[in-house]
Amino acid sequence: MPNETAPKTRRRPAYERAVATADRLFYEQGIHAVGVDQVAAEADISKASLYTHFRTKDDLVVGYLRGRSRSWQEHVAAVLPQRAQTPRGRITAVFDLLGEWFDEPGYRGCPFINVEAEYGAGHPTHDVTIEHRDWVRGLFAALLAEAGHPDAESTALQLCLLYDGAMASAQADPSRPWARAARDAAERIIVTDAPARSTILR
Repeated sequence: MPNETAPKTRRRPAYERAVATADRLFYEQGIHAVGVDQVAAEADISKASLYTHFRTKDDLVVGYLRGRSRSWQEHVAAVLPQRAQTPRGRITAVFDLLGEWFDEPGYRGCPFINVEAEYGAGHPTHDVTIEHRDWVRGLFAALLAEAGHPDAESTALQLCLLYDGAMASAQADPSRPWARAARDAAERIIVTDAPARSTILR
């Protein structure tokens, strides 16, 4: 049987450098402002090597967004259970995680919203954006249902509005505590949106 592991291992460092460099440049400067020549040069790989892994720039942008989505999902999955023991507590803790991200010096808004602003619905990245947004909505809906909320799906949409609004606001005006404001609003929504007859949210 041919040894397929060794060639893949040899190619991996170039691939990782390309993805990491594209991630940094696309997020810092925007998609249109960054060309594949710049990505290849700063990743210290040839354009031929870059195109070995990504046939087009669009493929590279899709890879960038998928990496962002995967990284955030893994972060939330790892940290959220440590922050709160109840579903309701974990819902509000999501906004605490956003606040920590906003405080990072390199924060430049939501990468998905930013790419949508540059490309719109007709670009291959749109499907990745929808997948990520479905995950966010599903996260809130699952926690609400676990907490006994009677209208988890509808309320999850309201929480998504707070989630998106906090990210956009923190990008435009980083001097204000947007994550905390969104967290407080989420707590009020969770409580007031549940009928009195329902089980008290855990």
